Amino acid sequence: EIGLGSVKAGDEAAKMVAWARRHGIQSTIHTGGPSIPGSGLIDEQVVLEADADVIGHINGGHTSLSYRAVCTLCEKSPRALEIVHNGNERIAILTARHAIELKCPHRVILGTDAPAGSGVQPLGILRLIALISSMADIPAEVCFGFATGNTARMRGLRQGLIEPGRPADFVFVDRAQHSAGRDLLESVRLGDIPGVGMVMIDGIVRCQRSRNTPPAVEVPAIVA
Repeated sequence: EIGLGSVKAGDEAAKMVAWARRHGIQSTIHTGGPSIPGSGLIDEQVVLEADADVIGHINGGHTSLSYRAVCTLCEKSPRALEIVHNGNERIAILTARHAIELKCPHRVILGTDAPAGSGVQPLGILRLIALISSMADIPAEVCFGFATGNTARMRGLRQGLIEPGRPADFVFVDRAQHSAGRDLLESVRLGDIPGVGMVMIDGIVRCQRSRNTPPAVEVPAIVA
């Protein structure tokens, strides 16, 4: 991640980003105020000049740039916009809305920015999906796409999309019991995190009903 070490100038970072890109390596740039001793402010001008593949924690990790600066990045850079759980929630919501207004939701990816000083958030992505959907007024299915398909395409992952030939990795979820939402998508739109009923990796069931999420209304059944 550019900005956490000695490289903090945009022109110097741009050279290294170009080297990495020539060898098929993606780069991410720190965005916002310093997060650890030795790091520093990376403002919108440095981010634009460096032109890394992913604008890391655009809503701060932890301290965000101003909303005006974030809008500049959304409008002037074609790169991925990473919104994180361990950042400024107000800017997370505004960034997601601005991406929708600019008709570039395909650029939004979600992360946690963990482990960090805030610790580890096992449900960070699910919480972020519910936050953005409910507070930015974005359909839940679009927010799930931010976390799955968008991330897969931006990061060049085989997981995250359901297509023939891709890994059979699935998280089966449903609305939490007693949610005010009538179904999964409405419950997330209302701000509730879903209940995980099963996780499958490489086509093999690795776990069933989660003990970390609220119990789901419906859970998959193994019949054979």
